[in-house]
Amino acid sequence: MKITVFSTKSWDREYLPAGNEEKHELKFVEAHLDTHTAGLAEGEAVCIFVNDDCQKEVLGELSKRGVKLVLLRCAGYNNVDLVEAKKLGIKVMSVPGYSPYAVAEHAVALILSLNRKVHKAYNRVRENNFELSGLLGFDIHGKTVGVLGTGKIGAVFAGIMKGFGANIIGYDVYKNDKVVQETGLKYVELDELLAQSDIISIHLPLLKETTNIIDDKAIAKMKKGVLIVNTSRGPLLDTKAAIRGLKSGTIGYLGLDVYEKEGSFFYEDKSGEVMQDDTFARLLTFPNVLITGHQAFFTKDAQQNICKTTFANVKDFLEGKDTNEQTKNAK
Repeated sequence: MKITVFSTKSWDREYLPAGNEEKHELKFVEAHLDTHTAGLAEGEAVCIFVNDDCQKEVLGELSKRGVKLVLLRCAGYNNVDLVEAKKLGIKVMSVPGYSPYAVAEHAVALILSLNRKVHKAYNRVRENNFELSGLLGFDIHGKTVGVLGTGKIGAVFAGIMKGFGANIIGYDVYKNDKVVQETGLKYVELDELLAQSDIISIHLPLLKETTNIIDDKAIAKMKKGVLIVNTSRGPLLDTKAAIRGLKSGTIGYLGLDVYEKEGSFFYEDKSGEVMQDDTFARLLTFPNVLITGHQAFFTKDAQQNICKTTFANVKDFLEGKDTNEQTKNAK
């Protein structure tokens, strides 16, 4: 099978060929998939990433070019119109479990860095400044940690927080009995989680119901000085509301690996350009905000698993197996 790989980066060129045991023909395209680049697709399949556009118009163009399979080398599929894909007879397959550890551990890294001011201390020491003023943190032990979304990643995160000795509460429409048994997590209603948590970590899928779940109303219910981390999807958090929360002091710390409008600049080197996104630029002015560029997934283990699952999806497609439950059952 010939597969056109959009949004190609150096790691894709390294890991995808290494995992291509069936020797499928891979065409690497550095451009994002959108209405302007859909014509670059060749073969029966396209392989896309988080910021590629695979909505109705794009799917129509892909269908005209004979594409029958969309392979997502990520867990989320909010950038694909699944209803339209089904109408066109295009199969959509994702990588739902590439490494929950990678993302959960990155969320913890953001929490620790923000709390203990690791990024600030690093820069000070490099300038021979060993003063501790402004670097005061708090013990995570004994604090209440709210886990928004208790799927695979949220469950791993809860397990790590158990190791810190935190009091763990969670919110999810679908309860995970295993995480309750293994971590002692207590399920509560959303408003209770917002009100009780000293730390809130977001691990929800991006759906119509979860978009901007952290907005002005949600922030108003939180403890003053709460630490919020989002390593899931940008639109789960209303960025302008978060800025208002930072200004009021309700949000004491904000760690982001994702951003609402990241598609125009994440994964690109924009160091020689002026930031055109005023909201993102405003975020960067806060000393208690730490942002990474959607790298939580970026470990060797995760890359190997992504490639292994992607080609397993190709095999299942060719054999007529309908095994990708996540996209098959999505509405």
